Amino acid sequence: MPGQNFLTKITDAAGAVATMTKAGLVPFPRLDRGINSILAVRKYGPFAGPVHAHAVAGLDATAIIDEHGSLTYRDLENQSNALVRAWQADGIRGGSVIGAMCRNHRGLVLTMLASAKNGTKLVLMNTGFAPPQLADVAAREQVRAFVYDEEFSHVAAALPDDVIVYRSWSDSPSDNRNLEELISKYDHRAVPAPTTEGGFVLLTSGTTGTPKGAPRGHTSPLASAQFLDRVPLRPGQTMMMAAPAFHGTGVSQFALALALGQTVVMYRKFDPENTVRLIAKHRCDVLVVVPTMLQRIVDLGPEVLSRYDTSSLKILFSAGSAISPDLSKRTASAFGPVLHNLYGSTEVAVATVATPADLEQAPGTAGRAPVTCHVRLYDDDGKRITEPETVGRIFVASGLSFAGYTDGRDKERIDGLLSIGDVGHFDENGLLFVDGRDDEMIVSGGENVYPLEVENLLANREDVIEAAVIGVEDSDFGHRLRAFVVSAPGHEHDADQIKTYVKENLARYKVPREVVFIDELPRNATGKLLRRNLQEM
Repeated sequence: MPGQNFLTKITDAAGAVATMTKAGLVPFPRLDRGINSILAVRKYGPFAGPVHAHAVAGLDATAIIDEHGSLTYRDLENQSNALVRAWQADGIRGGSVIGAMCRNHRGLVLTMLASAKNGTKLVLMNTGFAPPQLADVAAREQVRAFVYDEEFSHVAAALPDDVIVYRSWSDSPSDNRNLEELISKYDHRAVPAPTTEGGFVLLTSGTTGTPKGAPRGHTSPLASAQFLDRVPLRPGQTMMMAAPAFHGTGVSQFALALALGQTVVMYRKFDPENTVRLIAKHRCDVLVVVPTMLQRIVDLGPEVLSRYDTSSLKILFSAGSAISPDLSKRTASAFGPVLHNLYGSTEVAVATVATPADLEQAPGTAGRAPVTCHVRLYDDDGKRITEPETVGRIFVASGLSFAGYTDGRDKERIDGLLSIGDVGHFDENGLLFVDGRDDEMIVSGGENVYPLEVENLLANREDVIEAAVIGVEDSDFGHRLRAFVVSAPGHEHDADQIKTYVKENLARYKVPREVVFIDELPRNATGKLLRRNLQEM
């Protein structure tokens, strides 16, 4: 990073190699396999490369288990090769952009692998998008083809007719646009290396709440050490992937699982008790969740949790939003000292990781920066803060930080570090604590929501004069949305109608859980909305 001296770079690289060796990614003494894996990553990228290397090396292991059964690493390799050829037959080649709106299952995995092998960009759409959002994002990202589960057909209908569509999960007995049908028709032998670099585009929110694209191209293999340094992921483990794979949390941990030759258990829709049942059934070592899911699992209580043997669980990996001290303690009580909480963002990827020891020492902490990551605090004037217990804006540098949004915008940078958009402080022991957002963004269930987008939508209604949206604390979602609405004269108050309207036009996580009707919004003398007053209502 700019501002990072040569000695720091050498120290980071050495630490990363040591971490990867300890984790088993550098297979000493079988360095030939390590070299072959590096060559495969250079050929197909960090996601598809390891699958290719495992298949060539003859790894006899199950790669994924979903509701349709299991697939080995060789199955993934062969089927993704066939899918590349199916797409190429439709004119989708390197440099094209493919969108995907899929739940956790083999169809999404094969789409990820084939996209990398074909040199195409894959835009991972949130499954909560409403039709207008999908259409806007697809147009901005220039999506040429779209892969989706059949349940999202009504959303996909918002796309232009010239977008080529494929179904990744279909209950129809015969569907010639289904990925499974297409794969069965094409050669499964290895495909040539793409001439253009593929990669993911993860979606986040901009200053107005419109989803922005944060591209993820090929990164240094050393970047994986950020996840492995403080989380004991190892070869041969079984991972329960409860977090949505389109989310940054799911993508990163799934990529690591493939690189380590693990078995990944997936289920399309999250259910807390079913997740625990699957952990017990498959003797999972690892569970990957976002905090909202963890909250719902812990809320099952001892009576339900005791029905399932989860003693195999060694790592409970959570990321996406902060974990409260109470949830940290309840998780340890339910599952033992296994919780690892990653703090980061779509833009910077990894900032810090809190280990079970950290969370026992200081429940609610975001932990410490892993190898190759650097976290600093700055004040509003850009001056670095080094004193403990002093709140400042959080900036991060890591090998996985993005280079800017796909629309050309960027986040603030200081000394080569990127703003994460939060404020926080370090304690006397060097543990990071996140104190909140440095703007008005609301994080609900791990998803980012900006009030203005919902307010503008509501204000467009004939029966609404104006509206304001705030976030209020919620034990399940971290925060929930509360909308304050000033109705137009002659119109009746109907909270359910307001909620339905938002759901039809925006992602479901932007739907207010509560709607409060008031006579007027509190404002100061200059007309500025006093959100603080709304919090007190």
